[in-house]
Amino acid sequence: MADFRPLGRSGLRVSGACLGTANFGTAWGIGVPADEARPVIDAFLDAGHNFLDTADNYNAGESERIVGAAVRGRRDAVVIATKAYQPHGPGPNERGLSRAHLTRALEASLRRLDTDHVDLYQCHQWDPVTPIEETMATLDGFVRAGKVRYLGASNFTAAQIVEAQWAAERVGGTPLVGLQTHYSLLRRDVEAEILPACATHRLGAVAYGVLGGGVLTGRYRSGTDPDPASRMGKLLARDTDVTRRWVDGQLSAHNLHVADAVCAVAADLGTTPAAVAVAWVRARTEVTSVVLGPRTVDQYRQALPGLTLDLPPEALARLDEVSGPAPVPVTGRLPMPWSTAGTPKS
Repeated sequence: MADFRPLGRSGLRVSGACLGTANFGTAWGIGVPADEARPVIDAFLDAGHNFLDTADNYNAGESERIVGAAVRGRRDAVVIATKAYQPHGPGPNERGLSRAHLTRALEASLRRLDTDHVDLYQCHQWDPVTPIEETMATLDGFVRAGKVRYLGASNFTAAQIVEAQWAAERVGGTPLVGLQTHYSLLRRDVEAEILPACATHRLGAVAYGVLGGGVLTGRYRSGTDPDPASRMGKLLARDTDVTRRWVDGQLSAHNLHVADAVCAVAADLGTTPAAVAVAWVRARTEVTSVVLGPRTVDQYRQALPGLTLDLPPEALARLDEVSGPAPVPVTGRLPMPWSTAGTPKS
């Protein structure tokens, strides 16, 4: 049975698992067609989970269309999160977090999702050009218009979280309540500043990439070449400098060493490596929900036990050690947005 937690400072209750749908659609060439994606969404929702994550640029909008069609008839029971920032054309105003772009992006997402509102609307990344006050005022307008229920961000640094919350306070707007952040046994840098910032500013942390791009599932092992049918194998088949460098980085000696340890722990516990990787992230008290990005129902089921698996202390210590050392968290408390100490001038 799914468990539900409030997302940050909000009253919005989301499941401890979030279904990531970046793989749904075929525009990127390695995705999942709609007829294969639909059973994954159905299995996830039928199991009692309620949190779906997409973005306007995932597979050129196909992901949003697939999600919208899948939740038709049970829309009120589902929390849909989507994002905006990425380019939608060559023009200078067809990207970013400006009022001009966000307004068009939201309307387009609502059409593709076939809904009158988005439950969680997220800035896909920080916009260094647009004043953050403009962004937060625009997002607040969406909330007041009833087109968006809650606001979040993705890939913000600790400093950017603070700036956004201060800006929301200055414009009398709606603050962020969630942050999607890259977090796994292969990516622990967020422990130093980002997770403490989320705690201080009451944002629910939603961890994505928890399986390390598939590296932590046990599919890739030291001393063996990737299966040609795997994601890494398909990327290598493209035979470009970019894809080779990316795969080499993902399948580095360190990452495969961590993956081997995950597989060993899974064997000891009689479960799957994917479940162990998910359980390790779920054990972090700062995390509200973990994003699972399965391409098939079978992949979803491999990760599913990790949502209820309690790793024994010795397993946690082993994984902490092999993936560490962990970043040193910041000391003290980051200032709250309503604090007068250190508040930047408007």
